[in-house]
Parts: sequence; C-alpha cells; structure tokens
Amino acid sequence: MVQNKIIPKVLAIDDSELIHRLLEARLQGEDLELHSATSSEEGLQKARALKPELILLDISMEGMNGFELLDKLKEDTGTQNIAVIFISGTDEPMDKVRGLDMGAIDFITKPFDAFELKARVRSALRNQYLMRMLEQRAQLDGLTGLWNRTYFDNRLTQEVSEAKRHQRALTLVLCDIDRFKRLNDQFGHPFGDRVLKHVSQIFSGGRTSDIVCRYGGEEFGLIFPSTNIERGCEVAERLRVAIEAAKWSGNPDLVVTASFGVCDMECLEGDLTPEAMLKLADKMLYKAKQSGRNCVKCAKKKKDEI
Repeated sequence: MVQNKIIPKVLAIDDSELIHRLLEARLQGEDLELHSATSSEEGLQKARALKPELILLDISMEGMNGFELLDKLKEDTGTQNIAVIFISGTDEPMDKVRGLDMGAIDFITKPFDAFELKARVRSALRNQYLMRMLEQRAQLDGLTGLWNRTYFDNRLTQEVSEAKRHQRALTLVLCDIDRFKRLNDQFGHPFGDRVLKHVSQIFSGGRTSDIVCRYGGEEFGLIFPSTNIERGCEVAERLRVAIEAAKWSGNPDLVVTASFGVCDMECLEGDLTPEAMLKLADKMLYKAKQSGRNCVKCAKKKKDEI
C-alpha cells in the first residue's frame, strides 16, 4: 500500500500582509504547506497547534518582537525543536549574532531574493527531516521495530493531555507474554526473539490509530486513542486469541499465550495522569496473571462500581 506523502508545514510570522503575499508568491511551487500569522501572539498559538517544521520569523513586530517570541518557542517543549529562520528588513550583524545564539538556524534579509529564499527554506526542511529521522530511529526497538519505552512514556503523556483537553476516551493496555523465561530456557533465546517479533507483527496488524510499543522485555504497551474501555477490551481479546492461535514451525504442538491488563480514563479516581493509568493497567495485568494467565482483565469504570 502506498502511504500518503507528508507535506512539511512552514509558518510565516510577520505583521506585514505584503510580506505574506510576497512569501506566498516566492514559495509557490515548493513542496510545502505555507501558513501565516500577522502577530507574535497569533504566531505562538499557531506554532503550538500546527507544530510546523519551519518558522519564518520577522524580528521587528509590534508588541512581542521576534527575539522575545523565539524565547517563548524555545521554552516550550512542544515547539523548542521547530527550526526558525529570522527575516529582517535590516542587515545588522549583531541581530544575526543574537538570533543565531538564541537558536535560530538562519537569517534572511528583506527584500529577499527568490532563489536564495527557496534554497534556504529547502535546506532547513531537509535538515529538519534528517533530524527527525534520527530522533525517530532512537525511539525504535531494534528487535521488533516497534516504538520503545522512551517513546511510549512520551506518547502516553501526550495522549493523556489531549484526552483531558478534548474530553475524549483513551484506553491503555499492558500485555505480557506468559512464561517467557521458560520459552527461552526450553527453546533458546533465538526462538524467544521469534516469539517477540511475531507478537509484534500481530499487534502492528491492528487498527492504524493504535500506538504499539515494546514496554520492556516480553511486555508491550498499547495506547488506543479515542477508544473506551469496552472497545479496548474487545481489541485486547482479539489480540489474545491471535497470539494463542499462532503456529510455530518446528514446534507444532507449542501454544504461546499472553495476559492483558486494560484500563481507560474513566476508570481512574480523579487522578487523570499517565502514572495513574500505568498503575491501574499494571494492576489489571497482575490480576490476569493471578487468574491463570492467557486472559484479559479490564478495570471497571468508577460509575459502574457499587
């Protein structure tokens, strides 16, 4: 299946409508999505919402100037890694030095040459792409190809925040392969790796919205955005059945199973945090293990408890 190409977003922040029209004309035909903001305040809001790959930032604006806005962008974990190119009507060396020292990656003087502007924007977007590829690879598990624990922790924090902000459902699943140490001891670590890879493939073959991570060892973490506890438990049960039904070449009689613990935001007692979700999902996973393994245990919603 051919994946849709991701078009990089560029945000231009300048209080001159003329500059925006000029940028639109100069960058026409480039492989990017251009957005605009006519004040620093609007630009800060759009930067946080859009998460663009690149910001073209005017230095001299009324109210908050470009340097002050860059400070705020760098203070915010959600925007601190966005590349910023300053655009200015003056060619003051000290402005360039200050901007670069603050974290801007380039400096363009108005009126800008069309070819130079395009080249600098392309270079910035290319560098951002390479940086994000490196960051992404650092968050992948080498054996399974799934997201690793670092990505899981960051993404769960993000999803909990989004779920609270937009009042939408969020389900967390923790899964542990049953008696994995015994599998390694009996069949060897290469076979154990085969099991981990195959289970990962089963999880990755689910819904495109699901976020599947290797939590550690033989344990997996699955984040289901916009999914309530009922639906989350259905998905977990389907995955459990698929793991149990797997056939292992060379070991036709072997049955590998897994246990699942499931909770959602509505199961929490007011403490709507990633830590609280993890604690509850882990509690449910422990309950599944204590109940004989190879089962799914789901937390109850607080309103359903007597």
